[in-house]
Amino acid sequence: MNNKGIEEYIKEHKKEFDFKTPSDQLWGRIDAALDKEKIKKKSVMPLWLGIAASLILIMGLTFIYTYRSQNNKELEIADINPAYGKKELKFASLIEEKKDSLQAYAKKNPALYANFSADLNKLDGDYEQLKKELQNSPNQKVVVKAMVKNLELQLQVINQQLSIINEVNQIKEENQI
Repeated sequence: MNNKGIEEYIKEHKKEFDFKTPSDQLWGRIDAALDKEKIKKKSVMPLWLGIAASLILIMGLTFIYTYRSQNNKELEIADINPAYGKKELKFASLIEEKKDSLQAYAKKNPALYANFSADLNKLDGDYEQLKKELQNSPNQKVVVKAMVKNLELQLQVINQQLSIINEVNQIKEENQI
């Protein structure tokens, strides 16, 4: 029989199809059996699947977090040479202290302070460049020595600048008298 023949047969015998329906008891048993199958299948598979997905998610997040924190950590002088790390800390604190002293004189003589600031900014820029080089340098000890030397130079420049300011102030005081 082809499709047209089946359609004609169904149209001719439609009342017979509608007349013979399964009883409500049969539908109830089919529905109960289907519910039992759904309960059995849902209880086992999603539980294991959920546990496996959770473990994979936790391991993935842990890996990403530790990988990023290791890569984002900037290499410091103290990591390479603790003695130089202490020197860096000492020089940096002295430099900041003396920079504050220079700023106190900035109001009295802004032109002189601008020249001094330019020199310090140049040295500070060199220091930052060395800090970047430290991250990828094959000979980190040389870069660390250069960084500490730069800090020493910054401190010497500031000391000279303070000395010049003191001399200028002395000359001004003598001229006023």
